[in-house]
Parts: sequence; structure tokens; C-alpha cells
Amino acid sequence: MAGWLERLFGTKAQSADQAKDRLKLVLINDRTDLTPAQMEDLKNELIAVIARYITIDTAGVNITMAQEGREHRLLADIPLRPAARRRSS
Repeated sequence: MAGWLERLFGTKAQSADQAKDRLKLVLINDRTDLTPAQMEDLKNELIAVIARYITIDTAGVNITMAQEGREHRLLADIPLRPAARRRSS
């Protein structure tokens, strides 16, 4: 009985949500006409430009495409590292 309830409320919903997210990603990629390789290049270039001005944690960078209504958005979550403070003599 517990397995049935888990399938009913847990696993199925998660699988459906994952499939929905994958479909959204496919649609966004189709509409922006960016290949996965181009998306990776875009991510790397954005990181390089931002890193010239601010110290960032490159391992934690997450750049995604999202759709909100009819608008497409490029979302960048870029963790910043604390700036090194200069000691005054």
C-alpha cells in the first residue's frame, strides 16, 4: 500500500516535473536557436568577462534559460567571493 501511495504522490509527480522542465529547455533552445555547445561558450564568456571585474566562485556558477510567459530570460546565478581587503600601513 505504501509503495502505491509513493508512486501516486511522489515519484510520478517528480518524473512529470522533470519531463516538463526538459521540454521547456528544448523549446527555449529551439526558439533562441542556440546549440548546447553555443550555450556553453556563452556561459564561459560571461564568466570570463565578469571575472575581470569581480572575484567569483566559478565552480558555483549556474546559467540557465527560462521562459516566463512569452519572454525568454537568461538567468545567471554567480556566487561572489569576498574581496581581499587592503591593509593600511
